Amino acid sequence: MFYILSKTLFYVLMPIFWIMFLLFYAIFTKNDKRRKKAIKICVAILFIFGNPMLTNEAFLQWEVPPTPMANVGTYEVGVVLTGVLNVHKIPHDRTYFNKGADRITHALQLYKNGNIKKILISGGSFQPQKDEDEAQDLKKFLLLAGVPENAIILEDKSANTHENALFSAKILNRDFPKQKYLVITSAFHLRRALGCFDKAGIKADGFATDFYNSDRKTINAFSWLVPTEKSLYYSYILIHEWLGYGVYRIIGYAS
Repeated sequence: MFYILSKTLFYVLMPIFWIMFLLFYAIFTKNDKRRKKAIKICVAILFIFGNPMLTNEAFLQWEVPPTPMANVGTYEVGVVLTGVLNVHKIPHDRTYFNKGADRITHALQLYKNGNIKKILISGGSFQPQKDEDEAQDLKKFLLLAGVPENAIILEDKSANTHENALFSAKILNRDFPKQKYLVITSAFHLRRALGCFDKAGIKADGFATDFYNSDRKTINAFSWLVPTEKSLYYSYILIHEWLGYGVYRIIGYAS
């Protein structure tokens, strides 16, 4: 039930949903005062949540900063959280990456650099038409990149970050007890992931990837004048994560 709610009802958080709702309300209401108010709120939402400078600043404040490769220690296991593939695309004879591919490519780089000795890929699939899940597809990618099979561990049953931590913890405690672990996921998601692993009894460090923010000096000073559809989507990603993290802490999934 929690999985279904997280994947469906959270769409109501999308700023575009409220923009469309207010526009339809303004079209069909017969009250001129309410119509004008709805349009004003609609414009305000568009300007605030579609503002590139504001959304970038919000991500700069929330996302965990990148760790220079030279400063990364040595870990027995790097845990990569899935959610980076287009599992709907056919034929299933290749890997279709979405945004977030940094999770696995940076894990590969860490492995090649000697920072992690094993790669645990955590995440299942809910696509009945697929013969293999995302963890298995990512394993194929690593094998093609030259990672030996005995260095790859799969956890392919989890449906969310809470289960990523729980199911991965069982593997880590069984096969690699009292070792050093590195959780590798998107920068905006790393706080919640580490909170879940901590709640599951796994003390791990984090490695942030897949950044939505840009350095301030690269942002056009006049970009705040024109809302963009990309910023609306970025706002949804951040609001979704904030709510998800809050709910996880309330119900005890994350510390």
